[in-house]
Amino acid sequence: MTVETRSPEETFALGEKMGRQAVPGEILTLKGDLGTGKTVFTQGFARGLGIEEPVSSPTFTIVQVYGEGRLPFYHFDVYRIEDIDEMEEIGYEDCFYGEGVCLIEWAEKIEELLPGKRKSITIEKDLEQGFDFRKITIEEIEERESECGF
Repeated sequence: MTVETRSPEETFALGEKMGRQAVPGEILTLKGDLGTGKTVFTQGFARGLGIEEPVSSPTFTIVQVYGEGRLPFYHFDVYRIEDIDEMEEIGYEDCFYGEGVCLIEWAEKIEELLPGKRKSITIEKDLEQGFDFRKITIEEIEERESECGF
């Protein structure tokens, strides 16, 4: 599915709608260059979960946990991950396989850790369509696990 937004408010509203529809255990990956609106989308998503506190990118902490919404919300930014073992150190499995919702920015850096079932969201600019234009592609990913469980 592809959605076009033409303002930060529309990008926020799409995130909010998806947050209202989120279910326990859901994993969303969020891809896009710097300045494409990943944080605006995430703020809307958090609002859709009922989170009122300010949401910002957790670039220096890797994960920010928000517990006051209808579901726990784990907002990851793995841009600065240099070694996959750093994810083990922060206990990512408790977040990925718990009762909350995970949104992971720069998820391509930890591809081998991602569950087979997830939503992939890509946000792209097209300056020819306007400064605030965004093309947002949402894909359901469902990779089959091998017979040995991997």
